[in-house]
Amino acid sequence: MSPKTLQGKIVASLLLGLAVILVIGLVSDLREVAQDLRTFRWELLPTILGLTLLNYLLRGLKWDYYLRRLKCGAGVNAFTSGLIFTAGMVMAVTPGKLGEVFKSYLLRRVNGTAVSRSASIVLAERLTDGLAMLLLMALGMTLYPPARIFFVTLLVATLVGIILVQNQTLSTALIRLVARLPIGARIAPRLETFYKTTQELLDWRVLLISTGISILSWGFECLAFCVVLIGLGVEGSALLALQATFIFAATTLFGLVSFLPGGLGVSEVSSVGLLVTMVAMSAATATTATLLIRFCTLWFGVLLGMIALAWFGRRYGSEDMERVTPDTA
Repeated sequence: MSPKTLQGKIVASLLLGLAVILVIGLVSDLREVAQDLRTFRWELLPTILGLTLLNYLLRGLKWDYYLRRLKCGAGVNAFTSGLIFTAGMVMAVTPGKLGEVFKSYLLRRVNGTAVSRSASIVLAERLTDGLAMLLLMALGMTLYPPARIFFVTLLVATLVGIILVQNQTLSTALIRLVARLPIGARIAPRLETFYKTTQELLDWRVLLISTGISILSWGFECLAFCVVLIGLGVEGSALLALQATFIFAATTLFGLVSFLPGGLGVSEVSSVGLLVTMVAMSAATATTATLLIRFCTLWFGVLLGMIALAWFGRRYGSEDMERVTPDTA
């Protein structure tokens, strides 16, 4: 992916995000949203961003854990590993965050690791993040019973997916089937590499450790959402923390399964709706809370990603990401 293409995708997602903000703001009453922003306790902003940074730090450690587990970290020190992870956050505005496989291309530039070998890390990250969100969502399930069907469906689908991936006979048969296709001879070896590394990362022991890290990391962002609500005048309590955790986890999952870039639109609308229903906030205040947490999580991460990517470019050059040869892909 060339820098120009990447820039275009980010600008397009930013415009989509601004459109979402404008539409929700107009529906909710922009004047009331502006008033809420004026009265927000801005002294809490460092705490909110600090909690978000803790999420990024722990997720970065999980990325590094996977990297070492697959023995793909040759020549990659802790700083470089963190730089690659942070640069990958610029792709958080891609459908399902799958564009974060961009990290594999950056890793290839550092130590030559084939993309097909390290790409499974992105799949494992998304899977464990999803499991963590489901478990965090489960904490407040009694607060909103209608979400149970969605929760059970996603949980069953995730567990079935893990079991299928661990079924070596089935996976090998599928890869052999692909190998018989016209372009299969080229694709099958990469699929086999991807499968073997994915299977290793989905080993139950590794899965438990990485999911535990994900629960803790995303828990910090749920807490950040609770602080946002407190900053808007909602009284802090254990119930509010539980509501914030459920709403943040549920709306993040809604956005993830929508496969829209960054979950834009789906996450925001569902967040506003759940805040109005569960916390008894006005639509305008719920909109303000949603916009604040999205800026302090999604867009804050994209900004950090852009800075890290520029830093990476200065250290390793600005090679076009589309120049991936068959030997290294």
